[in-house]
Amino acid sequence: MKRIALALSFLLWSAAALAGQDDAWLMLEKASQAAHALSYKGIFVYQTGASSKSVQVTHMNYGQGEYSRMVVLDGSPREALSQGNDMVIFNPRNEKVVIEKKRGQSMFPALLPDNMELIKTVYQAQLGGEERVGGRDGYVVNLSPKDQYRYGYKLWTDKEYGLLLKSMMIGDKNVALDQIAFSQILLMDGQSMDWFRPTLDKTKAYVMEKDAPSKLDASEIDWDVTKLPNGYRKVDQVKRMVANKQTPVTQLIFSDGLSSVSVFIEDIPKGVRPKVGHTMMGATHFYAIVNDAHQVIAVGEVPEVTVTYFANAVSFKNKSK
Repeated sequence: MKRIALALSFLLWSAAALAGQDDAWLMLEKASQAAHALSYKGIFVYQTGASSKSVQVTHMNYGQGEYSRMVVLDGSPREALSQGNDMVIFNPRNEKVVIEKKRGQSMFPALLPDNMELIKTVYQAQLGGEERVGGRDGYVVNLSPKDQYRYGYKLWTDKEYGLLLKSMMIGDKNVALDQIAFSQILLMDGQSMDWFRPTLDKTKAYVMEKDAPSKLDASEIDWDVTKLPNGYRKVDQVKRMVANKQTPVTQLIFSDGLSSVSVFIEDIPKGVRPKVGHTMMGATHFYAIVNDAHQVIAVGEVPEVTVTYFANAVSFKNKSK
């Protein structure tokens, strides 16, 4: 009888655990959709290490598409306007405002992928109770990595609308590495687009970014990155000019749907001492090696083992002699 009771208890616990996981994934799916579908305005604070930064975000979605504007409220003024997947950043630099074009940027609160299946294979989701964030009642969802190649996350979603209210990256021994959280948030009505314009500084010259990133042709690719950690896939590859560099640097971007790693590849000019080894800054790890007369650097808000893996996963098709 005791064995039967234990077996029944285990089955009931398993069923409850599975139900909890299903509910957690449904909440995250709702949060992913809400970040794009809702119209809202608020201020969130990004904290990493001892530094913090406040950002005002305005987002609207109606018949003509999805629009957002982000304004950094601390330090040097900087803002970004996006329409769909296209983003333009206004960034003061050397008494000018440099206008940079970017694409496919994931910005808070739109951190979660549209397709939750991308992260289900590498994270486990569990409900973690209820907490209030930015004046809103929310549910807590814990995302635990299934291997050592990514950090965990603690996520807060709005009870009523599902919007992501707070995100915390969790490292070893359950230590918080960084967090982003709304200090205030307001759902908007109406379709006025008066807010969708940059704040212009008449004392500065406005210039378009020079040497913007460009797509790589197949003929330019003489390397492979194979046997990636489970869940990661290549999402983009570009070449860009970097200050004080004579030749373009290749950037490969990999993601598991939540975490991401960039791998930079460049020729090593004669007389230049390459970088070798590991460094870190907050939750971001860097790992540099020399491979076939190329400098290879992997960077990401991921554990050290992950950037080490990616840097060593690059192999060149035509080895130098």
